[in-house]
Amino acid sequence: MRDHTKLRAFELADEVALSIYRLTASFPREEIYCLTSQMRRAAISVPSNIVEGCARFSQADYLRFLEIAFGSLRELRYQFSLAVRLNYCEEIMSADCEKLLIETEKVLNGLICSLRKTKG
Repeated sequence: MRDHTKLRAFELADEVALSIYRLTASFPREEIYCLTSQMRRAAISVPSNIVEGCARFSQADYLRFLEIAFGSLRELRYQFSLAVRLNYCEEIMSADCEKLLIETEKVLNGLICSLRKTKG
């Protein structure tokens, strides 16, 4: 079993979840069951799937959960871009969040690619 707390990808994903919660707190009230909920769900999915993958014993299961986390991260990136285009986010806060999303994608993708190389 792997320790998720030692993974940079997990640390970043956890930061993303916190950032998205803070960011969506100021979204319009009518978005509470729409974009706010979707973004929060996707944001929580990323670190949650990394944690679940780390708890799996096989390398294939670990990789599969990391890929699910990456898919949720890409989904969140789209939702974030939509929120920005709808002017739901403050410019400074959205710039920081976008940088964090990009860095998290790079780190998680790097981890996935390294595991694929060792697998095959």
